Amino acid sequence: MSSPRTSSTASPEARAGVRRGVAMLALALLAALVPLLGPGAALHGTGEAAAPGAGGTALLRGVLFAALSVSLGELFVGRLASGLPGVPGERPFSWAPLANAAGCLAALALASVVATGNLVPRDLGQIDLGGLYASRDGRLALLEVNAFLLAALCARSRRPGLQLWPLTAVLIAEALRAHPAAAEHGPLTGSLLTLTHLTCAALWAGGLPYILRTLRLWQGGTEGAALLGRYARVAAVLLAVLTATGVWSTLRRMPPGTVLDQLTTTAYGRTLLAKVLLVAAVAVLALWARVRLGRSGDPLAAAAPARAEVAVLGAVVAVSGLLTALPLPIRWS
Repeated sequence: MSSPRTSSTASPEARAGVRRGVAMLALALLAALVPLLGPGAALHGTGEAAAPGAGGTALLRGVLFAALSVSLGELFVGRLASGLPGVPGERPFSWAPLANAAGCLAALALASVVATGNLVPRDLGQIDLGGLYASRDGRLALLEVNAFLLAALCARSRRPGLQLWPLTAVLIAEALRAHPAAAEHGPLTGSLLTLTHLTCAALWAGGLPYILRTLRLWQGGTEGAALLGRYARVAAVLLAVLTATGVWSTLRRMPPGTVLDQLTTTAYGRTLLAKVLLVAAVAVLALWARVRLGRSGDPLAAAAPARAEVAVLGAVVAVSGLLTALPLPIRWS
């Protein structure tokens, strides 16, 4: 008498989860190649020289920006959902503790670079941690390390919303770091522009993945459509502010008469042009998702273009990290 065969076939949900995990890993690896290989490609033929370890610095900045986006995006979407009547109380598993931990490690690595005079340390003996307190960049680097650590602890606490405050400190530190007072005309204006730009970008890039995870948990429905519609309206405002602050910041670093030339002849300009094209692609995908949502009323119908939008937003974050590691196109007089 033969024994019956047992089937160990995985459920469709499990297979879909594995496919999503593999796709996310592949996208993360591709995104990591942008800052690692980007400096050489951007600088080719420009006559400019990159700082030592520019690829690693760009990668660490990209990780830091991604960590900010994930944590702020979850808080942002949670706020949007709480204002809708009758929405389910279920929320996806939070990625904020892991994101904040990754941000803390990236900030710590960047602080070690600052502690060696903006050079990549070859051994622990070269790192002067005490010297971080003696410079503006060092103090800002330490602030980011401590803020991410505090945010990770808050994310694990009973009041995860408190992580908003240390994450805001990271945003402010990044805005100040990008505009040193001794080397730039009007550094306060530049810092305010960067703070606004970075905040809007983090909310947009981090909010959409959490929206899609929430829709999958809620299995679509009218509540999901209402949440996605609210996010789309806010995202349109975020895009407008991103565009305005991006153009203003560009004109501050590139005189209007030289913008077109510098977009193709400098590493900073080439990378900025790539970022602009990626943001334009994101805007088209967002519009496509909005049209599909309006036609069908089913938020799951907008999931395909929204997932593509997430992938392109990941590329935008990677290119943004690369942009911070390249030499500025002009010098302030």
